[in-house]
Amino acid sequence: MAAKKSVQLSGVVVAQSSVSSIDPDEGVLMYRGYDIADLAEHSTYEEVAYLLLHGELPTGDALDAFREELSHRELPAHVAELIDRSAARALPMDMLRTAVSALAFADPDRPSNDRGAELRKASRLIAQMPTIIGRYHRRRQGLDPVAPDPSLSYAESFLTMLQGEAPSEHAARAFDVAMILHAEHEMNASTFTTRVVAGTGADLHGAIVGGIAALSGPLHGGANEAAMKLFREWASPDATPGAVRAILENKGKLFGFGHPLYRAYDPRAIILKRISHEFSEEAGEPNWYAITEAAERTVFEEKGLYPNVDLYSASVYTYLAVPTDLFTPLFAASRVAGQAAHVLEQHADNKIIRPSAEYVGPPRRAFTRSSAASTSSRS
Repeated sequence: MAAKKSVQLSGVVVAQSSVSSIDPDEGVLMYRGYDIADLAEHSTYEEVAYLLLHGELPTGDALDAFREELSHRELPAHVAELIDRSAARALPMDMLRTAVSALAFADPDRPSNDRGAELRKASRLIAQMPTIIGRYHRRRQGLDPVAPDPSLSYAESFLTMLQGEAPSEHAARAFDVAMILHAEHEMNASTFTTRVVAGTGADLHGAIVGGIAALSGPLHGGANEAAMKLFREWASPDATPGAVRAILENKGKLFGFGHPLYRAYDPRAIILKRISHEFSEEAGEPNWYAITEAAERTVFEEKGLYPNVDLYSASVYTYLAVPTDLFTPLFAASRVAGQAAHVLEQHADNKIIRPSAEYVGPPRRAFTRSSAASTSSRS
């Protein structure tokens, strides 16, 4: 695979993994050997999370047992209190990162790093992160939180806690598919961070907290939020081509296009584009699908770039009435399954990850009191 000059460590293999694989030329993403298109069409997020953690799709009994684990979505009292005290002033990803760290205080398997303990920790994080996000959003609006309902699916419970009412079947399924598509993506920046932390012997909570921090940046998990802000500025499909060309002429940043790996159409974007189109047919104005499609067409004409997952996830989440600043926390809640799978893989045959840097500073020099005084006077 040719290295991409604009991305550090591009093309450098840092680990062997059986969790997922990408064919950048054909535009194929697979989880444990299963094509993401097939999983999005036929499976649920619960099944995909199990697949990532355990290596195989669950049988009926195994799926029932896993769903039972994921139904325990309540937060420890100290985490609920932390959210209630901080929601009005905390940024969403700061809140999520801090609350996940606080979950470790009451984790019954901490600090064990054996496989069974880490699988239990992973299940609890998958179950509890949506509750953190839902409670935070309700509290910052001055509303009472909606308690998690163990009888609902992952997607139904997530949207109900977030919005205060049960979603339609169509909305729940669209959300479920979006979570599947974001659950894992090989050695991306946040997963690499997670593996680096895990490589030191740190436990799952510490590794996931590091991954959440890495995911928060606009060049990674925050890209769809940044893209949506542009769509709101453009406001109509007619205005979009000119706005896109103006950004390109001024060498500005367009979020939602190109990818460090894919040289073909991002397979996740294909699926989300279809879902966005479905919602647009009944959603009225602004037509977010038409705006994003106009942006896609213009960028391809001008630069030959395909969209990535962020372009159409932004419009899908907006059609699902998800606040724009919660796009990245939702990404983190789905991606924890893949990140946890990588932590398990890292710990199974662990070697600390310690790359080198090319030194470009001054050559070796002698320390003297006069040189120290000179440095001090300049400061």
